[in-house]
Amino acid sequence: MIAASRASSPSRNQSYPHDWLFSKVKAVVHHGGSGTTTAVCRAGLPSVVVPYFADQLGWGKRLHQLGVSPKPIPRKQSTAESFGAAIAITTSNSVMQQQAAQLGVKIRGENGVEQAVAIVEQYLQSN
Repeated sequence: MIAASRASSPSRNQSYPHDWLFSKVKAVVHHGGSGTTTAVCRAGLPSVVVPYFADQLGWGKRLHQLGVSPKPIPRKQSTAESFGAAIAITTSNSVMQQQAAQLGVKIRGENGVEQAVAIVEQYLQSN
């Protein structure tokens, strides 16, 4: 638990919205789940992916292919050194930062919910 005097400080016992949290950082270290990956990309931030299972490795590889993340760090091979090196890359590589920012602009401009609704409506009208 957090002491009352520190209640306004982030802690592992609290949950914070991605958009609030990501507006305060230069890069994100995450597991590579689809929701977090989407939020990171929408925020226009480079990231470090440490996959745990399922599709997470695939998302980490895709972010690396897009140039917005170093290669994923396998969880069992993660060390302070590997984290430090990956974080250093994401916070100092201006090309990676620019690519992440451009990806964020593109995603925010897509109006994904509106497009999804239009596709569903079109499908329903044609069937």
